[in-house]
Parts: sequence; structure tokens; C-alpha cells
Amino acid sequence: MKMARVFPACETLYCLGQTGKEPPERCGKPPQLLGHLVIARSEDRGHTWSEPVCLSEGSWHQAPSAWWVRGGNLYIVMEKVVYDDVEGWNVNGLAPILMRGKLDSDLTRRENWTFAEAPAFRDVVSEEELQYIGLPFYHTDGNRYTDVGGGRGCARMGWLETNVVQILDKKHFWYDPQGKTFHLFLRAHTGMTNYACIMKVMEAEDGSMKTVCEMSPGGKKLVFLPLPGGHLKFHILYDEQTALYWLLSSQSTDSMTRPELLDESRYSLPDNERHRLTLHFSKNCVDWCFAGVVAMTSDCRQARSYASMAIDGEDLVVLSRSGNEFAMSSHNGNQILFHRVPRFRELVY
Repeated sequence: MKMARVFPACETLYCLGQTGKEPPERCGKPPQLLGHLVIARSEDRGHTWSEPVCLSEGSWHQAPSAWWVRGGNLYIVMEKVVYDDVEGWNVNGLAPILMRGKLDSDLTRRENWTFAEAPAFRDVVSEEELQYIGLPFYHTDGNRYTDVGGGRGCARMGWLETNVVQILDKKHFWYDPQGKTFHLFLRAHTGMTNYACIMKVMEAEDGSMKTVCEMSPGGKKLVFLPLPGGHLKFHILYDEQTALYWLLSSQSTDSMTRPELLDESRYSLPDNERHRLTLHFSKNCVDWCFAGVVAMTSDCRQARSYASMAIDGEDLVVLSRSGNEFAMSSHNGNQILFHRVPRFRELVY
């Protein structure tokens, strides 16, 4: 199982991910290593696991991003490839599917899950019509990697690695007094830094769910939102004790150097720095206050990124996909590092 996340449900642990095996219909196409959506369960705190069970066929994707619990249900997102015409990194054809499962049911059974209706990125955003914010930052040639300088390729604009939260502040523009709205925060691949994507999922009376654009009070669709490190994988965690959202993300320092002038040690595009892992907090998921640096290196080849976190008493515990000087690149690391932020709530100001 690949791209998997472990989550608790009552006394059971589940592991949700994908097979990493190409479906037969992709035979002859460039490999993406995205497979069927599968789940396994453990009744002994993770010592042993059942055989994975398929919940949905096709090509699925995700990272260790946040889920949400409400009303005895778990809400978690996996991303499905709905357009398979992209050569290479296909974030343009991904749809973030919010899944709802009853915590006290057997979540290895498909009938105990409800999947939201959701669009792919290209169904929501037209690159040709975007103006005034410079997105996408680079021009790409259709559905394939485009050399934007120095042999560095850029994929078509898209989204991925979705977090799900709810807005609980009754004064917030996006607050739903019925508790039926969930907000998805996604990494935005645009070529620029510190933008994320946002969508919302509305739960109907019959239990069905539909994913739509958030709207501004002025009646404008809101898909791109400033967010520190929103250009790479991030993790949002809600802390009930402080009523704050905590954000773990990568800090960029050098995104405006031309690709062809980057040092050879730099991975991919200028916006793809992975050696500083930072922490922020927010009361509303829009205005983020800097809390500190969780981990960093002076060598851009040595990653501290792709992290997830959990609350452990008074501390914040973090796992980071990392690398040292022997790693292939800042993307293909050779370490998993554990970090602890002691008394993290004292960082609030």
C-alpha cells in the first residue's frame, strides 16, 4: 500500500491508501504508480493488519494530510485521477474526493462510505482566463512537461494533497450554523509560492455531498488563497483547547531566481525548496501568524518537508520526510525524522 494514512476509529486502526499498481487501462501510458483505493484494519494497535480491501478502482493519490471528525463520522480526502491525458505529473486531472465513514462501522466495507461528488482542477480553473495574479507563473505546452529554463520542467497547473477542516467561528464569513459545510485546503501547483487552493463540500439532507467553489462576499469565486507554504505539501491541525488551526509547511526563500540560473544542487523549479519546515497558527484559516521553525538545514539538498503532525498532551509531534547529504535529492529523501515541539501552545501571541 502506498500514499497511506493510519487513522483511529473507536478501538480499531485503519490504513487508507492505494495499491501503487497501474490499472490495466493505463497499459502503454507513462507510469504514474497510482492504483486502486484500498483500506486495511488492525485490532491490535497496528501490530498486525488485515489484507487490503478495494474501496474503489482507478488511479488514486494523496499524502499524509488532515482529516476531520464530526457527529460520529470520519471525513477524509483521497484524490482521484479523472482525466488521464497528462504525460507526467498529473495534478491538473485530480479531483479531491471527500469520503465520509461512520466511526463505529466496519470501514473496510464499501457500503459504509459515502463519496462526495467533486470536480477536477481543470473543471474549475481555466488557465487562459486567469489574470492579475500571475497564475500560472510559467507557460506550459498542453498536457506535458515544459522546459521553462535550464532543462527544468514544469507540469500543467493543478492541485493535490488535500486537507479537510470545518470553520467553527460563528463570526466567520464561511461559518455554517448547520455544520454541513467542510472546507478543503489543497496544495496549489502554480509555479509561485505561498498560494493554496480552497474548495468547499456541502452535505445535503439525504447524506450526499457535493464539492463547489467558495464565494467571496462580493460574489466572486474563490479558489486561490494566500497560505504560507501552500505551494508544497502542508498539514492543518485544529486544536480545540486554543480554538486555533496550526499549519505545518515549507518556507521558501529563493523562488524568483530564473530556473536556468539555479545551482545544480537545487531540485526542480525555483518554488520547490524543501529544507525549512515552519509552524504557523490561525483563528480563521486565512490570517496565519508565524510560530517558529520546526526543522531546517543550510543545504537545500537536505529536505525537512512533507510533514504531518499530531497533538501529544502539551506538545506537538511531527514526522518529516527528510534527507541528509547522501539523499538523491530534496524530493527523494533517505530519512524519516521525528520532531517534538514542547508546549506548543505557549507560542501563541
